[in-house]
Amino acid sequence: MHEGETLSNSGWKIETPLIGPAFLALLVIALAAVPFFGGTGTMRLMVEIFAMIAMAQAWNLLAGYTGFVSVGQQAFIGIGAYGLFMVALKGGIDPFSSVLLGGICAGLIGAISAPALFHLRGPYFAIGTWVLAELFRIFITNNDYFGGASGLTLARVLKEIPRDIRNDTTYWIALALAASTLVLVYVLLRSRFGLAIRTVRDNEYSAESVGVNVRGVKFTVFVIASFITGCAGAVAYLNTMFVTTSAAFSIEWSAFIIFVVIIGGIGTIEGPVIGALVYFFLREWLADFGTWYIITLGSVAIAVIVWAPDGIWGLIAKRYPIRLFPAGAVMRKKPSN
Repeated sequence: MHEGETLSNSGWKIETPLIGPAFLALLVIALAAVPFFGGTGTMRLMVEIFAMIAMAQAWNLLAGYTGFVSVGQQAFIGIGAYGLFMVALKGGIDPFSSVLLGGICAGLIGAISAPALFHLRGPYFAIGTWVLAELFRIFITNNDYFGGASGLTLARVLKEIPRDIRNDTTYWIALALAASTLVLVYVLLRSRFGLAIRTVRDNEYSAESVGVNVRGVKFTVFVIASFITGCAGAVAYLNTMFVTTSAAFSIEWSAFIIFVVIIGGIGTIEGPVIGALVYFFLREWLADFGTWYIITLGSVAIAVIVWAPDGIWGLIAKRYPIRLFPAGAVMRKKPSN
C-alpha cells in the first residue's frame, strides 16, 4: 500500500511523515563538510560511530523487528573486513570500492548459513550465530593465506594515496553507509514487507495463515542484516588499515551492539542512533579509567532496563509527541467531503 492509498471502506489513509527524512538529509549535508575543517582524530572517531550505527540498525532489524536475537554479528563484521582486505590485497581492487564487496561476501555467507540457523529457535539461534563466528575465526586464524593470527594490513596498497584523501574518502563512505542504512530500514519497515516482518515476529503460524512467506521473510531479513553488518565491518577496519581475527571476530562486537540498541530503544529506528552516541560518549569519557569503563557500561545498561525498558528514545517518545522515523504506517482520518 502506498502513501495516500485509501483503505477499503475505512475512511482512513496512510500518511508518511517527512520530518525525519528531511532532518536526516540536512544532517548528512552538514556532516559531509566535516573533512574540510575537522581533524584526523575527529574523523576517525566519527567513522567508528557511523559504522556502529549501521551495525546496530542491522541487529535491531533482526532482533527488534523480526525477533531473531543474534550474539554472533561479529561473524559478518569479520567476514566483511577480511573480504575487503583480501580483494584489495589479492585481487588488486581499490580498497574503497572493496567495502561493497566485503558486504557482499558477508551477505553470501549469511545466505548460505541461514537455512541451517533457521532450524534453531530462541537461545539456540543465538548460540548458533556465535558458533558460526567462532568457526570462521578458527578457520582464518589457522590459514596463512588469510594472514593467520598475525592479520593483514592495507599499508602497501594505500601508500600511494595521500593521507588526507584516504581519511576523507573513508569518512564519506562511512557517512554514506550510516545514512543509507537508516533510509533502507525506514523504507523497508514502512512497506508491505515491513508489515510481514512484524507479523512473523509476533507469531509465525499466524503469519503463515494469512499468506506470509515466513521462510522467505526470515531469509531476506537475515541476508540484508548480514550485508549491512559486513559493509560496516569493512569500513571499521578500512579506518584502522589493519585487521586480525582476535579483533574482527571478537564477541565484544555483539556485546557493544546489543548495548547500543538496548539503551537507545530496541524496535525503533531512532534508538540505535541515540544508543551509539551514548556509547561513544561513555567510551571517550572513561577511556582512562580502565575497568571502570566496562563497569559503567554495565551499570548504565541495568539502569535503562529497570527504569526505561523501552530505552532512552522510548522514554522521550512517551513524554513528547516526537516520531522522526515511525516504523509502521501512521493513520489519520480522511476529512469528510
